[in-house]
Amino acid sequence: MYKAIEKIVAQALAEDVGQEDLTTNTTVPPDLRCHARLISKGSGVLSGIKVFRTAFDLLEAEITDWEALEDGARFEQQDVIASFTGKAQAVLTAERTAMNFVQRLSGIASLTAQFVAAIDGLPCKICGTRKTTPILRQMEKRAIVHGGGSNHRHTLFNGILIKENHIMMVGSVGEAIRRADEGTHHLMRIGIEVTNLDEFDEALEAGADVIMLDNMDTDTMREAVLRGNGHKVVIEASGNATLERVRAMAEAGVQFVSVGSLTHSAQAIDMTMLIENV
Repeated sequence: MYKAIEKIVAQALAEDVGQEDLTTNTTVPPDLRCHARLISKGSGVLSGIKVFRTAFDLLEAEITDWEALEDGARFEQQDVIASFTGKAQAVLTAERTAMNFVQRLSGIASLTAQFVAAIDGLPCKICGTRKTTPILRQMEKRAIVHGGGSNHRHTLFNGILIKENHIMMVGSVGEAIRRADEGTHHLMRIGIEVTNLDEFDEALEAGADVIMLDNMDTDTMREAVLRGNGHKVVIEASGNATLERVRAMAEAGVQFVSVGSLTHSAQAIDMTMLIENV
């Protein structure tokens, strides 16, 4: 995982720096060191502190006196998230890239924590999806975990999830499940997305391991859960999972609620970095 982080952060630094950081290199002496503090402008749950640190390490900032909160820690406005000493040129050059990562990832962790709190006490889990920022999926899915959530498959290779367009191509729910069952091994679970109770019944009869209730109202979800009683099947709700609605979805009896907005709509947590001479 760390090598993957290094590669992504190196690409981000190259994008931001270009040939060189002209401002820093022309104004700050190369032998100067500084003390830096990362301070939050809001409250939330931390994610990405290792990614943040990696940006400075890749520019050989020679970090000392490192102190930081751990990923998953809660913080309030004006809390010091991290403090350290390093070479001023490298710290200044990496600053924006490092902060972009930790702000974005902390936003995902913080939103996830809100969803998790909204269903507190119920036997249901909040689940992230593949609606992630290209290239950043591993980091963003880790942020969901830091916020207390769970995850779907990380890649298309991790599992079978038959969706509406797959069903359209083969003609029916049952036929899609039959083909998936024939095309894989007995250790692979088969999931399928359904949009109504007739499709749910068909998926249940065909032996689906996981059935995703897509954009159903809560009464229909509750009926699907009742029909699933006695069957060895995982039932998940998906679609229009807002903070206002998610508890009612969980109360319908589903085991998971998948929430695409955790990654596609999370608002970054604003932070600032204050730097002083040492």
